[in-house]
Amino acid sequence: MRRRRAPRGAGEHLRDEILDAATELLLESGDEKAVSVRSVAERVGVTPPSLYLHFADKNALLDAVCGRYFEKLDEQMQAVAAACPSTIEVLRAQGLAYVRFALQTPELYRIATMGHGNPGSGVDLTLNSAAFVHMRASVEALIAEGVYPPGDPTVFALELWTCAHGIAAQLISRPYLPWGDVEQFADRVLRAVCIGHMVSVAIGPDENAMDTVNWLKEVVDERRRR
Repeated sequence: MRRRRAPRGAGEHLRDEILDAATELLLESGDEKAVSVRSVAERVGVTPPSLYLHFADKNALLDAVCGRYFEKLDEQMQAVAAACPSTIEVLRAQGLAYVRFALQTPELYRIATMGHGNPGSGVDLTLNSAAFVHMRASVEALIAEGVYPPGDPTVFALELWTCAHGIAAQLISRPYLPWGDVEQFADRVLRAVCIGHMVSVAIGPDENAMDTVNWLKEVVDERRRR
């Protein structure tokens, strides 16, 4: 059925309905190629030209859907960060919240993060202005505290982001592998990465690998003797 003409000022509400419909279709099909402007318009009850008033094309619509997904991801990451007593625990909790959120909506996560990216798209803007920015802020704080070595916080944050993404992608695409408790698995990997940067403060770039291993063993032995 054709939708009645929206009252003045209701454009933002219609935009949200369009995004909701596109999200539903993506979740139902699991394939962005199966979602068209026409199918989204039909579900909302408007004509395709009405949809084009809000989104230039299908790519713009999908970017907006993914952008909204990352906004919700940021909300989850910020919620867990608020309960952490230290910056390093904030960073670890942000990574774990990322993995949890991905596992809650695996189809949408795959579409949002594993599809072909377009530089400057809504997805990239979100990664640089919401969830990613907050993760980078945690890294910047750790560098300022002397916990992490001096360096480009964006690169450090990308390393951690890539780690969280890799965990999520593997758990989603290969759920049958012997992960054990997935929450514990994700936490162990994230802890290793987060703490690894802390250890690197005391290791020179040209230091011999075995010297580093022996030094770490001495530290561990000393801690156990306490």
